[in-house]
Amino acid sequence: MELKQTELKNIENWLKENLNEERYRHTIGVANCARELALKYNINSEKAYLAGLLHDCAKCFSKEVSKSYFDKVDILEEEKINYKTWHAPIGAYIAKTIFGITDEEILSAIRWHTLGKMDMTLFEKIIFLADKIETETRDCEWCKCNRELLEQENGLNKTLINCYKATLKSLCDRNLKICKLTVDIYNNLLDNV
Repeated sequence: MELKQTELKNIENWLKENLNEERYRHTIGVANCARELALKYNINSEKAYLAGLLHDCAKCFSKEVSKSYFDKVDILEEEKINYKTWHAPIGAYIAKTIFGITDEEILSAIRWHTLGKMDMTLFEKIIFLADKIETETRDCEWCKCNRELLEQENGLNKTLINCYKATLKSLCDRNLKICKLTVDIYNNLLDNV
C-alpha cells in the first residue's frame, strides 16, 4: 500500500483541525511507533503508519457527536458503558467514509486499538501496542519497560499483558466501568504466555 503525499497531507491537516495539540502529538507518535514495530516484525510499515495516524481520528469528538454515530457503526453494547472506548469504532468508520480507507486490516486495527479483541492479528497487536508505548507523549519509564518486554521470548503477548494490567488498574483507580471483553482478553493472554 502506497499513500500519495497529498493524501497523507490531507489526513494530517484534517487531524490538526479535529484533534487537540496533545492528541495530535500522540497520533504522530503512534504512527511512528507503528511503523517501527512493523519493520521489526516484517509487516507492511506504510499500512501500520497509516493505521497509527488514523487510530484516534474520532478521539476529540464530543459525547453528543460520538453518540450520533452509534447507528452507523458496529459498537458493542458493553462498549457503550465507557465513553473512552467509543472513538475506536467511530474512528474506523471515519477512516472508511472520510478518507476512503478500504483495507480491512487497517480498519480492524483502528476499530480494536482501544479494547483489543480475542485472537488479535499481528497487525492489530502492533497498532494496539503502538498506542500504548509511543514515546512522544507516554511516560519514558513505561515505554522503556515495555520495549524491553518486546525483546523477550513471546514478547508481543507479554507486552500486551503488561498493557492490559495497566489499563485495568487505571480503570479501577478512576472508578470507570470495565468491559467484560477487556477481562476476557487479559485472561486469554495469560493462558497463552
